[in-house]
Amino acid sequence: MNTAIDKKIYKNLQPAVLVEHTIAQKKGKLSNSGALVVNTGRFTGRSPKDRFIVEDDITRDTVDWGDINIATDKATFDSLYAKIKYYMSETEMHYERDAFACASNNYRLAVKVHSEHPWQSLFAYNMFLRPTEGELENFAADWEVYAFPTITADPAIHKVRQENFAIISFTEKKVIIGGTAYTGEIKKGIFSVLNYILPTEKNVFPMHCSANVGETADTALFFGLSGTGKTTLSNDPDRRLIGDDEHGWASSSVFNFEGGCYAKTIDLSEQKEPQIYKAIKFGAMLENIGFQEDGCTPDYADTSITQNTRVSYPIYHIDNIMYKSRGELPQNVFFLTCDAFGVLPPISKLTVEQAMFHFMSGYTAKIAGTEVGINEPVATFSACFGAPFLPLHPSRYAELLGQKIEAGSGVGDGKINVWLVNTGWTGGSYGTGSRMELSHTRAMIKAALKGKLNKVAYKEMPIFGLQIPTSCPDVPNAILDPRPTWTDENAYDVKAKDLARLFTSNFEKYKAGTDQAIIDAGPKV
Repeated sequence: MNTAIDKKIYKNLQPAVLVEHTIAQKKGKLSNSGALVVNTGRFTGRSPKDRFIVEDDITRDTVDWGDINIATDKATFDSLYAKIKYYMSETEMHYERDAFACASNNYRLAVKVHSEHPWQSLFAYNMFLRPTEGELENFAADWEVYAFPTITADPAIHKVRQENFAIISFTEKKVIIGGTAYTGEIKKGIFSVLNYILPTEKNVFPMHCSANVGETADTALFFGLSGTGKTTLSNDPDRRLIGDDEHGWASSSVFNFEGGCYAKTIDLSEQKEPQIYKAIKFGAMLENIGFQEDGCTPDYADTSITQNTRVSYPIYHIDNIMYKSRGELPQNVFFLTCDAFGVLPPISKLTVEQAMFHFMSGYTAKIAGTEVGINEPVATFSACFGAPFLPLHPSRYAELLGQKIEAGSGVGDGKINVWLVNTGWTGGSYGTGSRMELSHTRAMIKAALKGKLNKVAYKEMPIFGLQIPTSCPDVPNAILDPRPTWTDENAYDVKAKDLARLFTSNFEKYKAGTDQAIIDAGPKV
């Protein structure tokens, strides 16, 4: 099974062989940890403006068309698919990988990944679920992915924006990717597929979140955009990791979509992220990193290629993982936000309606230095903490969240607590205040997980209506309410109203078709 089946197709090669192919073809090198290092070329991240969905009888009235879900036609898909197939027939070699998505047999999706480069096949091995030898013998793909960076589009002919493209066809059950070698397009293509078929066909809630399990089998979910601490806070040595990015919430379980992790490595250190650091060994693949002077030791502070440096590795590179990547229904859900305005409390409890509002909002803030042109905090809203991957209207996912919360966990009193956690600034905005201490954030999350925050008094935060605990073990009471942490409390009030207006302005586009109770759960100025 793990040999070349002819001169052109290498099928299900093991990681060591794929590493050998990559090095022999001079497309990568080994780091001092044994991890393969590759450069993805021009594209070091996804290109959301070049992601398309074929508009046809299946998608025409179901997809939430717009700037995120950009429509293309069958003729464009067919033309580019034919171009890829011709290239495959004429080139010396390409690679195939049989894999699964969804660590639940009830919802499992069989995926065949065709790729141009061996390291793309290694990425697919790392990131998707790996079939057994017996499962490979009779493998039949439900969906196929074609990732061929050499194949480019002609904007004049194919009605696309530029040469690169990622196109999903729900009728053909295929994802075609060309003009870009960024591997994240492969995994996010299948994630987008699952975000469509699981809610519409299975009544499963697909989530862009991490998940872990405690000693009492209690599951916790962590939603958050880049820079909010999702990976850091879910990688807890006292809890077993289900997965760090994509999950499904079914009627009786939470399950990982993937078989691996795709983590950012910018400023990575063994002290800050010990589990990720140790996972970067032979079989892992680093993307677009720089090296120290010896030419083989990664320099994780080097941003000369990109700030979006990444590593992919199979989940078994992490010691403390959940067996079969599944857990019980969650008892706690955390929405992580890096509020650079210093307005939101470090932790607060949400009602069901507030949870749906903040889920649809998906708020965080970018700070100076994260992107060119950003000189002061900028509010960022990404619906459901994953807007680029949502084919359906955000309210559909929020409805599923609300239904799941109302249904409960089935454990103890059955209640599911939803928490809004600010990992950003306190005592003032970015530049004036200070970043929340990670030790305090960890202590608050631990208190929530242990049920200790169910036993304290709460007070309501003005404007936002959030319930703030008045005390928390191992956390100074003085930081729990953000307003008194500011030297000028009137300045805090002004900033709070400004942020509230940003929330309400962003939510305007969701009002049509959204329940009034959810709209009313937002901040009030």
